[in-house]
Amino acid sequence: MLAVIGAVLFALALILDLADASIGDTINGMTIVTAGLLCVALHLAGVGTRSGTGWKLRGRR
Repeated sequence: MLAVIGAVLFALALILDLADASIGDTINGMTIVTAGLLCVALHLAGVGTRSGTGWKLRGRR
C-alpha cells in the first residue's frame, strides 16, 4: 500500500513540475518527491506489510 501511495505522490509531483505550479509556500514538488521516497523506503523496509503466518495461527492446538 505504501508503494501505491508513493507512486501517486510521484505522479502528483510530476504534474506540478510540468505545470510549473505549487501548492502553497511550504508544499512544492520537492516536498512531494521526498514524501514519495519516504513511502517507497518504508515499503521496502517492510512497514505495513502483513505476513500470512501471524502469531495467532501458531497458537495452541
